[in-house]
Amino acid sequence: MATLLRKIGLIRLHNRDTEDPKHHHNHRGGGGGQQSASLRGKGGAKSGGHKPQQQHPAGGAGDASPGPGKGKGKRAAELAQRDKPPQPAAGAGGSLVPAARQQHCTQVRSRRLMKELQDIARLSDRFISVELVDESLFDWNVKLHQVDKDSVLWQDMKETNTEFILLNLTFPDNFPFSPPFMRVLSPRLENGYVLDGGAICMELLTPRGWSSAYTVEAVMRQFAASLVKGQGRICRKAGKSKKSFSRKEAEATFKSLVKTHEKYGWVTPPVSDG
Repeated sequence: MATLLRKIGLIRLHNRDTEDPKHHHNHRGGGGGQQSASLRGKGGAKSGGHKPQQQHPAGGAGDASPGPGKGKGKRAAELAQRDKPPQPAAGAGGSLVPAARQQHCTQVRSRRLMKELQDIARLSDRFISVELVDESLFDWNVKLHQVDKDSVLWQDMKETNTEFILLNLTFPDNFPFSPPFMRVLSPRLENGYVLDGGAICMELLTPRGWSSAYTVEAVMRQFAASLVKGQGRICRKAGKSKKSFSRKEAEATFKSLVKTHEKYGWVTPPVSDG
């Protein structure tokens, strides 16, 4: 028996002498099959490319790690489990953060619009007035009561008994950081940067030209100046004057004109003129 044990010891010692020193050190440190597997590429390169599975004789005292086939399968399973993304806990779905962000945006938009309504109500010159559409704080019908009294548009309003120009403003979720969509409802206007569907050609109504500092009052004063500078008139042509503007047509027209002006530039008057 002693002779047999010595032979086994000699075989083990011979195998150790042919292994990479780092590889040998890992076994002495108790790293087991998993650590040897992680260093197989390096050990094989330094020891002349001998196969790791031949380093331990079958049934040897150091054969506590699984065989090559089992070791690879176990290692692959461990790596797959490690790299698997963590699952959210029950009741903690990913929709909580977007929901909280949406709630915050709604609060910011609501506070801003409430302040805007209060400021408009205090205007001494009654330049504009506001009515909520279906009692929605985010959908306004705005009446423009005044334009330049020296303009032909003002004369048109007097001659046709038009008390105001009616516009609709809808405010997006991220207002005031994005502009409202604004269009003319009535009367039917020609020129004055008012296009098909009642769309309005003004750079400040685009994301590129918008600033969160702009108020509804300032936007409306700019629009009034644009109407006059663009020589806007109330349409009096038979048949056409009775045709109402369409929101769908206005949205399509606005989208098209934005693309055109982003390429060739804008010609509406600056905000300072409003």
